[in-house]
Amino acid sequence: MGLLSDLKALGLGQFEDAKIIEDPAKKKAEEVVVVKTPEELEKEAVFVRNIKCPVCDNDVSLLAMRPGKAKLEGTDSDLRPKYEKMDPIKYDAIACNSCGFAALTKYFGHLASRQVRDIKEQISPSFKGFEFKGELYSYDDAILRYKLALASEIVKKAKNSEKAYTALKLAWVFRGKRESLSKDEAKKEENKQEIITLFSAELEALKIAYDGFTIAISKESEPIAGMDSLTVQYLLADLARRLKKYDEASRLCAGVLTNQSVQPRLKERAYDLKVMIQEEVKKQKEAAAANEEAAKKNAGQASAKG
Repeated sequence: MGLLSDLKALGLGQFEDAKIIEDPAKKKAEEVVVVKTPEELEKEAVFVRNIKCPVCDNDVSLLAMRPGKAKLEGTDSDLRPKYEKMDPIKYDAIACNSCGFAALTKYFGHLASRQVRDIKEQISPSFKGFEFKGELYSYDDAILRYKLALASEIVKKAKNSEKAYTALKLAWVFRGKRESLSKDEAKKEENKQEIITLFSAELEALKIAYDGFTIAISKESEPIAGMDSLTVQYLLADLARRLKKYDEASRLCAGVLTNQSVQPRLKERAYDLKVMIQEEVKKQKEAAAANEEAAKKNAGQASAKG
């Protein structure tokens, strides 16, 4: 008989065996945890935003990422931020579907009258528009918008730093798509050729970024695409490494490490980069030695047969 059994006489028999004390920890453990998919989380993180196009004055409807919704989990050596479950970089290129003008969010603003005229004359007349009906931007949607941004930058004669930064972020989008395909174990072999193609496209975009920032750091004043000169120098060192320009990468990296005004965080990154460069140079030399040895062996075998 329970402590509250007498309540039955009052018509409240449902409390006869009721549990009086609840352990919050145990109750929480018993609760059903709803695990949301990355796609569901991304849908919760984006919203529709409307802004006015500086070229044609039409409203541009776009998807944008809500601040604080994406959780940072790390940063690549070329400063690409990596987030859990989603990739906000897909949402940083804005494109007007009316006139074809596109730019990164930070550059999608006031244009000089000459730039507006050039966009209207060189892009708008032949621009066919694009169709988008999804709830999220795919990597392909993002790639198209970034390419449109580069085309607009060519026409409006943007600074080399702007074009370099857009190319850098396009490379990050290619990398993001490549990584997403690589994670799909079930279709890894099927995606193999596309992964190779994406890596090649990434390197092409990184080369443009490298060339653009190289000119910008000598011709433009700080900030360069929002970065100070030492950060750009570090970035160039890593881009040189990725492009296998190891002598240049080592020189640029050493310049950051020996600079007296370098911030501790950037100095730590530069030291890590120095180690990466040394390891890759070592592997390159070992591979070259192995190839040379194999070539000698094959030549010897051919000579013996002859």
